[in-house]
Amino acid sequence: MDSLSILYPVIGMVFLTMFVATRMYTHRVSFMKKNRIHPQKVQTRSQALDQLTDTRASDNFLNLFEMPVLFYVACITLYVTNNVSLFLVVLAWAYVALRIVHSVIHCSYNTVMHRFMAFISSTIVLFSIWILIALQLVFGIHI
Repeated sequence: MDSLSILYPVIGMVFLTMFVATRMYTHRVSFMKKNRIHPQKVQTRSQALDQLTDTRASDNFLNLFEMPVLFYVACITLYVTNNVSLFLVVLAWAYVALRIVHSVIHCSYNTVMHRFMAFISSTIVLFSIWILIALQLVFGIHI
């Protein structure tokens, strides 16, 4: 399998992050204009929480820099060590798909249990990727 194929899901995650950042920016700017909130009144996170009534997109944006960091490192590790397999690429795309579901839920209707199910599913996929990486690097088992 071509090692570059593991980088395509990485690009997918970057585009998801760009989309959520754009949504956060456009929503926040329009809300601040509509409610005449001066930018200086939201200079810190606690001030923003006091002024802004909807922080779903910004909360999701922050989430995209938590667990996905392990995803990025996993994909780069697979690429650098040339241990890419079709199964791992499928798992990587599954992770991206579940993070997209998580972001859609988080940025829209935000039912916590739905969001949690997407989150825990993506976490299981991510941990599975790391277990497979460990098996490859430590024991030489290739899947």
